[in-house]
Amino acid sequence: MTFYNILLSRLPNELTANIVYYILVTIALLLICAILNFIINRVLIKLITKLIRNNKYKWDDILLDTKLFQRIALIVPGVLIYLFAAFFNNFQVIIQKAAIIYILVVISMVFKSLLAALDRIYRQNPVSNDRPIKGLLQIIEIAIYVVVGIALISILIDKNPIYLLSGVGAVTAVVSLIFKDIIIGFVSGIQLVWNDMLRIGDWVEMPKYGADGDVLDITLYSVKIQNWDKTISTIPTSAFITDSFKNWKGMKEYGGRRIKKSFLIDMNTIKICSDEMIEKFKKIDFISEYIEETTKEIENYNNENNINTELHINGKQLTNLSVFRAYLTNYLKNTIERRPGSTTIVRQLAPSENGIPVELYLFVADTMWVNYEGIQANVFDHILAVINIFELRLFQNPTGYDIKLLKQE
Repeated sequence: MTFYNILLSRLPNELTANIVYYILVTIALLLICAILNFIINRVLIKLITKLIRNNKYKWDDILLDTKLFQRIALIVPGVLIYLFAAFFNNFQVIIQKAAIIYILVVISMVFKSLLAALDRIYRQNPVSNDRPIKGLLQIIEIAIYVVVGIALISILIDKNPIYLLSGVGAVTAVVSLIFKDIIIGFVSGIQLVWNDMLRIGDWVEMPKYGADGDVLDITLYSVKIQNWDKTISTIPTSAFITDSFKNWKGMKEYGGRRIKKSFLIDMNTIKICSDEMIEKFKKIDFISEYIEETTKEIENYNNENNINTELHINGKQLTNLSVFRAYLTNYLKNTIERRPGSTTIVRQLAPSENGIPVELYLFVADTMWVNYEGIQANVFDHILAVINIFELRLFQNPTGYDIKLLKQE
């Protein structure tokens, strides 16, 4: 005699027997699930956690942090409910469908934890900066959700999944419209990563979006950039394909950061060097050798060509600006740590109404922003301090102080 028949014989009617039967079966099932859940979480998972925490590997700790094992354990109640569904007689099919739906949802959660763990494990490898896989994992996650969604719908309407897939062609245009941004983001993400256009940790500038800082994350939909003021800019991935941006990665890989700045010389202060000026310049360490060699070369040229040098306009002559350029060149080469093999030039640009621009062009070996700015500032501080020795003057628009001095005179 079955348990149901015993209840039927002892209770007043069949309805009461059914109610009591289903309540007792449900309680028994829930009790079994609770006991198994206690054993799995308090014993089995606790043991696994202890083994993982005590070993020398680090990647398996991430599996614990993403709660992978706890979510796997959630499958067990669903399996039990499916197996015990036969005890619910007329409700067996409904309960089995509910159990399958529950199992599929939990499986999707398990895959989500697994993909998150894979991403974190992969990030521990230096190659992750060059080839991030977060966008790819997000595509896999979406594909899992789509498969689970199709399976759930087929269970609810009691149709074969193939029947649902047969209608995909009819809704392709609608799906493409709905997921347009996702598709564009996915394609853009692949182009960014595999063409090595952008890496995590790169310093990028994107003025259109007000972004200037380090790349924190590259996902399927967006790129996160931490600006120098510590704000976060979130930019669509597709924008890095359709719009222009500057990546300073090449500067870091090259190992040298460029200084390319100019200052203006007042044209009225440029003149041919007198004998007294030449003697003074010979005492400057950075150009003493240059002055000796250049003056001998000029003297030999003028003598060989019988040039009358009573007027400085005749023959070859040194100017204070050419001497100053030579001084700056040697100063940069001897006092600044430059990137080996790089170009160092002090050049004269086209004159303008504001004077003659003299430009410094070199690559310093220190690419750190703070150090670079310090080096650059020291160079121009030195220029401002020594330019008077060469009897040159920088061009500067009149200030209130200049007008005050003029009025006093």
